[in-house]
Amino acid sequence: MGEFFFNPMDPEFVADPYPTYHRLRAEDPVHKSPLGFWVLTRYEDVVAVLRDHRFAKEAIAAFVAQKLGVETMAGIGISMLDRDPPDHTRLRSLVSKAFTPRVVDGLRPRIQEIVDGLLDRAEDRHAMDVIEDFAYPIPVIVICEMLGVPVDDHERFRGWSLDLARGLDAAMLGPQSEVALRSMTARRALADYFRELIAERRNAPRADLLSALITAEEAGDKLSEHELLATCILLLVAGHETTVNLLGNGTLALLRHPSELRRLRENPGMIGGAFEELLRFDGPVQRTARIPSVDAVIAGHKIEAGEMVMPFIGAADRDPAHFPDPDRLDLARADNRHVAFGMGIHFCLGAPLARLEGQLAINTMVHRFPNLALATDRPQYRQSLTLRGLTSLPVTF
Repeated sequence: MGEFFFNPMDPEFVADPYPTYHRLRAEDPVHKSPLGFWVLTRYEDVVAVLRDHRFAKEAIAAFVAQKLGVETMAGIGISMLDRDPPDHTRLRSLVSKAFTPRVVDGLRPRIQEIVDGLLDRAEDRHAMDVIEDFAYPIPVIVICEMLGVPVDDHERFRGWSLDLARGLDAAMLGPQSEVALRSMTARRALADYFRELIAERRNAPRADLLSALITAEEAGDKLSEHELLATCILLLVAGHETTVNLLGNGTLALLRHPSELRRLRENPGMIGGAFEELLRFDGPVQRTARIPSVDAVIAGHKIEAGEMVMPFIGAADRDPAHFPDPDRLDLARADNRHVAFGMGIHFCLGAPLARLEGQLAINTMVHRFPNLALATDRPQYRQSLTLRGLTSLPVTF
């Protein structure tokens, strides 16, 4: 296959990964990177691995710890996101009650109120930063209120959260990378933060998710102290990091496709399908990772047990074999079975909440500000190989 070297650290790739995905898919769809992992870019292969129980997650923490030359991942249990059954099943069933479509739909009035309040605040300025003033506060306020975390503390945990999210790239960046070290520090800081909150709730429980998780922990055999901390950190970080990105990426896609934006304005009822297309077109999570517990074969390539495999979700969602004309944003796209929320047992637990937040936020903003326009032609992307999102998105209206 010659000269093609896939470098996920290339700034051009970070700004727009899709041409590289197309090239990989066409020339080397099961690509062995010199950095030591396998890269999958076809929809079929990505979905097959996400559904295959032989491709496990629990070994990843050990793999990364070994790569980074540390004993454990900062002494806190790994979350259900990185666990395999039966632990994954037990932890997920415990938390999933808080994210059922019925419970989430009950949050609709509150989410709408938050969205309206943020737009009220921006209205007189006729300009805002979509990330800072809108996309970030919505999911942060919602997940804080659900968990029972003081919203006023969001400035405290914002930096930790960003460092943790960036730490998802640690395996690729090597042992002494500042990213890895900062991620560890952030993990410890968040654990300490939650230890304090948990102590408060043990004394005075409230009607929030944190108190419910503590009750489950006290009921024995459900959640250990480590699991409780890991679950709190996961819910807080995953509960807003990805949603910020999907709101930012979705808004940018609409502003770059004025005819589609007009379609949505004229047909607000199409927001459900439109939002799924925004997720497919430029999703917030670009890749995930698995490690096979036994030797496996993908499209004729032998993958040995213990080797890191990276299914690129962002590439799967632009696969022309599955999505006709994949680089075209089509808000009315039919049969849109994207994998932006993953697939299989690790399918995103918060998907119903992310969908509701995204639909309400985007629909309300585009209808309220008919003259919404980009105030920059070069939006800046955050430095991340796992999460795709903007650091800021200035607009006028």
